[in-house]
Parts: sequence; structure tokens; C-alpha cells
Amino acid sequence: MEIQIPPGITIPDKLYFKIGEVTTITDLAAYVLRFWESEFNIISPKRTESGQRLYRKADVESILKIKYLLYEKKFTIQGAKKILKAGNKTSDPIPQTAFEEIKSELQQLRAMLD
Repeated sequence: MEIQIPPGITIPDKLYFKIGEVTTITDLAAYVLRFWESEFNIISPKRTESGQRLYRKADVESILKIKYLLYEKKFTIQGAKKILKAGNKTSDPIPQTAFEEIKSELQQLRAMLD
């Protein structure tokens, strides 16, 4: 499943971003970024000597992909991890999942009518 960065979001061409800059770009709270950092190993900001997080452009792109999966596609954290782990290896699993749910509901309705 190819996950694109949503249109209209521009990531500045910089080497590193402070957490405040990332919250502005992604429209997410800092505590969400810190939590996702603990849940998703694809987000790995560097730390300065004072402990400040410095996110790379790839980290910001990953955060936007996670946001899309969790907020737009309504995946659970575990589901988003599976999708991200699969990368582009699989076709889009969303229609198949939706198809299976609809099929199951139709079978239940048919059983009630019989």
C-alpha cells in the first residue's frame, strides 16, 4: 500500500527539525509525537547533548504517514504498524477488508431472512 503525504503539506528542505516545528508541520501535539516515537520504530529522532529531539525529514514523512493511517483510514496502532512494515510489498488491503466485512454482514442478513 503506497502511502503518500497529503496534498497541501509542505516539508521545508532542512536537515533537522525541532519538535515545535514538527508539531506545526503535522498539526499534532508534542505528546502525540513522543508517544508515537515509543510505538513506531520508524520514528527515531536524534538527541542533542541537552536531550532535545531533532527530527529528520524522513521522520516527519513517517509521522505524516502514521497520522494518515490512524486518523484518516482509522487503523489501530497495531494495524498501522503492519501496513508500514509491509511497505509496498502488498496491494491495498483496505478494500479486501471492507469486502470481507460486507460479505459477512450480508450473510448474517440472509440467515435472518431464511
